Amino acid sequence: MCIRDSNKTISANASAVVTGAGSGIGRAFAEELARRNGAVVCADINLGTAQETADRIVSTGGRAWAVQCDVSVQAEVEALAEQADALLPEPVNLVINNAGVGVGGKPVGETSMDDWHWTMGINLWGVIHGCHVFAPRLKAQGYGGIINVASTASFAAAPLMGPYNVTKAGVLALSETLAAETSGTGVNVTVLCPTVVNTNIFTTGRIDAGITPLMNRLVELTGVPAEGVALTTLKALDRGQLYVLPQMDARMIWRAKRYLPSVYTRGAGLLSRLASAKA
Repeated sequence: MCIRDSNKTISANASAVVTGAGSGIGRAFAEELARRNGAVVCADINLGTAQETADRIVSTGGRAWAVQCDVSVQAEVEALAEQADALLPEPVNLVINNAGVGVGGKPVGETSMDDWHWTMGINLWGVIHGCHVFAPRLKAQGYGGIINVASTASFAAAPLMGPYNVTKAGVLALSETLAAETSGTGVNVTVLCPTVVNTNIFTTGRIDAGITPLMNRLVELTGVPAEGVALTTLKALDRGQLYVLPQMDARMIWRAKRYLPSVYTRGAGLLSRLASAKA
């Protein structure tokens, strides 16, 4: 078991694995960890974009390596852990399960089963695999952290986003469960639940063409930089904070859903119908 320095924060000098590190929030996490003198394995299903992130870090004097990994496949996540052990100077002590995809635009019953399986494989099973493989290692060390990237969709349950909502709700529940199971072990668990972040999730996902312009406009008007979200989340992890809702609208939705659930649901349905009519 590792002996933890009581003055040390998890995100400083970390030996980290970040999935979905080829762009967006994953890249922001990887680069921020490198700025904190961490060594980072940048994993992504797209080896080219993972290498871009690693190169950006190395070009500024940091330490990073690119690894290709399809998180929906358990064996590939297990192989990622072995590769991380070989590449990093010290055992992994921070895992960020960030890889995710966007699906939306059709109601339940019209969304294809292929879209359901694809989204479940990456957004939910990918995080399950990451926790299954790395959580026992961190608990055995007696020190470390896990950040799971969920979404406000995990509790907002917006219409026309069934697969995305379900998978992110699963990530939230998994994180809450894992946080309870690791309590007192020296391992912190944090779950990130943002609203709109400036990433490419809407352009690379399976978003119905009818709502793509609306989603792109939403990113333009309300999207926040991924770098700020990563910074806020790492600070929360170091404090031992479970939930991170980095934007005001996320916190408002959180409260509305809990205090006025029926009103919230009717309102969400009405807004969806109005948006569909305008489209």
